[in-house]
Amino acid sequence: MKKNILSMKKTTIKMLVLMLALVMAMMSFAACGSSDSGEAAEPAADTITVTDHADNQVEVPAEINRIAVCDIYPLPSVLAVFFDSADKIVGMPMPSMTAAQNGLLGELYPEILNAETGYIDGTNVNMEELTKLEPDVVFYSASSPELGDQLRDAGFAAVAISVNKWNYNCIETLNNWIDLLSQMFPDSDKAELVKTRSNEMYDLVQERVKDIPDEERANAFFLFQYSDTTLLTSGQQFFGQWWADAIGAKNVAKELSTDNSVAVNMEQVYAWNPDLIFMTNFNTYFPDDLYNNTVQGYDWSAVKAVQDQRVFKMPLGIYRSYTPGVDCPVTLLWMAKTAYPEKFEDLDVVEEAKSYYKEVFGIDLTDEQAQSIFAPAQSAGGGFQYND
Repeated sequence: MKKNILSMKKTTIKMLVLMLALVMAMMSFAACGSSDSGEAAEPAADTITVTDHADNQVEVPAEINRIAVCDIYPLPSVLAVFFDSADKIVGMPMPSMTAAQNGLLGELYPEILNAETGYIDGTNVNMEELTKLEPDVVFYSASSPELGDQLRDAGFAAVAISVNKWNYNCIETLNNWIDLLSQMFPDSDKAELVKTRSNEMYDLVQERVKDIPDEERANAFFLFQYSDTTLLTSGQQFFGQWWADAIGAKNVAKELSTDNSVAVNMEQVYAWNPDLIFMTNFNTYFPDDLYNNTVQGYDWSAVKAVQDQRVFKMPLGIYRSYTPGVDCPVTLLWMAKTAYPEKFEDLDVVEEAKSYYKEVFGIDLTDEQAQSIFAPAQSAGGGFQYND
């Protein structure tokens, strides 16, 4: 009997020891999931809140896989390079698609050519068609607040992107775009790298043009849009003014204070008599069209830039380079060398383009691809209506 009792006691003790060990193990396991303060770790949030460029607090999914872009035309190209992929872009406006089809964007990221375009015409969005794309987030221009309201009312996470919040400064605007994207997509954070490299390229130009005497600075005219009925340029409140200032030139239309593009006539151009003309890719015309007066109603033969054959088509790399975008630093070097070739004689813009895209975005451009940036296709400017 004593032996049985003793045996039972030993068994009971063993069970108690095992139970105690099990409890301690469970407590230890739970501790592994606690913070250093002893509090239980919070589960990962399903959403994050960002401040967009219209100062809206916007709640967006923490994981964004489907993106649609409305009336902010350069943004799809920035997104594709930012991700080094266009897989997330399910919708974008037709002007963005035209640039992709005729520039490097469609060649580097052919999947972007599958994006839908039919849901938007200018700032008019077909909400039903947009809904079919099931976007996790929709980007729109901060200058279209009514569109933002419509998108939010339709249940979309709508994020405003601005082109003019930073006084049409293309480099600063690019840096702020990348900063916002880096907050929304921290795994692809490129904010510091883009800012550092773009500012270095900007500073290089400033150092070389800062001492040019006022009377020797180029008088530049920006031919933004051009047709037999339209002649639009940049006054002091549009991208052309920033580009002119950035390369140490004078914008001959600075006297015009209209925000965004402004219509002018040939009499004004004659009075300004620019010695340098930059043609954007928001029209289909090239320098030869000015040299040969191919567009009815205009006679450029008396303009100094035409007489000296100093008319140049702006680059088109990932997007039309007159607006903010990832091409801006390379475009700045090209424009500065175009205006003042003797001051940038040592600078090879093709090699600079290759170096920039490799260093900042990990993109290896061939010589042919880099050269194509400075020889844009005519069709890239077709059917374009500008909305900032």
